[in-house]
Amino acid sequence: MTDLDSYKQQLREFYGSRTTYDHEKDTRHPLEAKLLLEFVPLHSGQKILDVATGTGLLAIPASEKVGSEGYVIGIDMTPGMLHQARQKIAAAKLQNIELLEADAEYFNFSDSSFDVVFCCEAIVLFPDILAILQKWHRCLKSGGFIAFTCPPETAFMASLQQSLCAKVLGVSLPHILEPLGTPEKCHDLLNQAGFRDIEIKIEPSGRYRPLKNNGLSWTAININFKGNRLLSTLSEEQLNQLQVEYQTEIEKRATEQGIWEDTTKLFVRARK
Repeated sequence: MTDLDSYKQQLREFYGSRTTYDHEKDTRHPLEAKLLLEFVPLHSGQKILDVATGTGLLAIPASEKVGSEGYVIGIDMTPGMLHQARQKIAAAKLQNIELLEADAEYFNFSDSSFDVVFCCEAIVLFPDILAILQKWHRCLKSGGFIAFTCPPETAFMASLQQSLCAKVLGVSLPHILEPLGTPEKCHDLLNQAGFRDIEIKIEPSGRYRPLKNNGLSWTAININFKGNRLLSTLSEEQLNQLQVEYQTEIEKRATEQGIWEDTTKLFVRARK
């Protein structure tokens, strides 16, 4: 198994285990999907692609907006997430939505197939973001919209994780939030992919989380650095050192309310 295969398998297991994704404590998933959906003008009869659809938080209301004359395709590689989405679709008796279990990186749609391509929360997970943007550009109709969300590069303790990994490994690794981590970086990649009329909104948010469970799991490390091959060279001693130093730094940041975590999101849209 390659480093990339291992990374994607960890993604499937991580998201597949989240059986209460829609209702996780302090979750903003439903709100984020709602805000992203409102960021793009939808109307009856449109064809929508929702990439990394998960539990259908965006795809299901999108299917209601485009009506019986429209159609929504949701694609995701996590069976557990899609199972939750299918239960909700069945309960709502929706007929204009289709879910595909597939890796969106390798699944090809026909050129100029969709009016809108959405990707809520998940674009940072793709190994090659420029390539996936170019793929979405091809499958959009002329004048069609792309819309996605991503955190800034300073969110979710990313800077701390990166600095500690650099200290332990002796070399800095690119963090998952870096490629799209600023409005300028989003603009640059979208321009390279051929998009125009780029608009970015910043939605500040944050939360206090309890000091307990303040370790940095191997799954989190692997996902946050996209399965970088250098991670496989970490010894058990280095992993232990990383955990100890991470917990020490977290404890320094602790208050009576817990640890403040920046959960700000960028809402991005552009046209073909």
